[in-house]
Amino acid sequence: MSTRRSALLMIGVAALASASFTTTAFSPSSYASVSTKRTTNHLAPTKTTLHSSLSNNEDDDVLNKLSAELKELAECTSLVYNYLSKPDKSVSVEDVVLACDAVDAAINNNGDDSKLVLNQLRQKSHEFGRYQLLVKLLKSDYDAYVKTAEFLSPSRIPRGELPNVQDVAYVPLSAAVGSEVEDGTAETKNVATVTGEDGQPLVADCTLEELTYKDSPLDKLLLSIFRNLVTTHTGGVKSDIRGIKGLLAQGRQYMTMELPEGVTYEDHTKAQHTMVKNTLGGLMTPVLPPFYRIFMSGIVPKLGTDYDGKQIGPWFYAPWLTSIVTPTFFGFLVGPSKPNRRSDGQRGGLIVEKCKFLQESGCKGLCLHQCKLPAQEFFKEELGLSLTVKPNFVTQECQWSFGEEPVDVAQDESFPKGCLVGCDSRKIMAGRKSTDVLCM
Repeated sequence: MSTRRSALLMIGVAALASASFTTTAFSPSSYASVSTKRTTNHLAPTKTTLHSSLSNNEDDDVLNKLSAELKELAECTSLVYNYLSKPDKSVSVEDVVLACDAVDAAINNNGDDSKLVLNQLRQKSHEFGRYQLLVKLLKSDYDAYVKTAEFLSPSRIPRGELPNVQDVAYVPLSAAVGSEVEDGTAETKNVATVTGEDGQPLVADCTLEELTYKDSPLDKLLLSIFRNLVTTHTGGVKSDIRGIKGLLAQGRQYMTMELPEGVTYEDHTKAQHTMVKNTLGGLMTPVLPPFYRIFMSGIVPKLGTDYDGKQIGPWFYAPWLTSIVTPTFFGFLVGPSKPNRRSDGQRGGLIVEKCKFLQESGCKGLCLHQCKLPAQEFFKEELGLSLTVKPNFVTQECQWSFGEEPVDVAQDESFPKGCLVGCDSRKIMAGRKSTDVLCM
């Protein structure tokens, strides 16, 4: 009986245990827990995959952008090489026009901010190439260069971006844009001559807006030294006027002074040249001219040899290096300037943007006899390097070409005859004889 009860008890315990297992294993809460665990385990790798996908996209964008930039850089390098490698004599006007078209196309594409840097690089490459084509044309055919420059500037090429402007007629931008005629050219401004009251030819004054000059401390120091030297070499000519206008007052007073009996104004022009050359020599100090003659002009110093004083230069770098240094030390006289090309296309040119000496004096005689001619003579005689100075009385630009032999003023067809209309020196000299030499 007890054995039967024990057996029944064991069966009941087993049944309860079985029921408890079934309820626990398959209850809704248990299923939810298992399902949640499975779902959680399934979602975890999904987040990692999404992050990886975003990272890959960003990496692809960077690589694509880098690839595009490298491709553009390679193409621009190829463009520059093609421009540089083109033979000088094969350059035509059409080549320059096509380069202008390429520049304009690059500028028009600059509106896309995503490609701004790339478009600017391409624009600069074509601008560089256009300049090189103009230089090559300048070297091979000067007349064709001048005509091309006048045709394209300033409407498509800013005047300041031309390699040389000394014989390029000035075209106002308004005329170039709004007044073009059928053949594509615009009205140009060349030197205009008028007839004075005494029947003598006069040169029209510059009508462009005057430039305001900002003198640096170095400019002021050099001008002060220069003025003191002028006082010394003119026998005491002074002026209380400050700045460049005071220097020009000194120069005008010396140029228009009453001459002693037997001395002509032709003699006096030579005296002006000597005065300026002595002043320039004093400004350069006794040290710089010998240094320049040896290391720039290739003149053998006095060493007790058979070669003393002989010139084996100028060295190939002399014109170019002189054009680099000059703007810093002559700005006090002529104003802002920058290196450009000579009329033969070689380096060694310097363009004065708007000559301070000419603008402030308004005097062709001062320009000729106290700047152009004495500067040419000083560089040749004292420094051993030829120099051509060509002022433009329409724009008041001035082209300096180091290493270029100057043409005699009397034979230079580009140099206008007669005084400027508004010249104060002409009014002072009215009634005096033999003054024609002052303005040629």
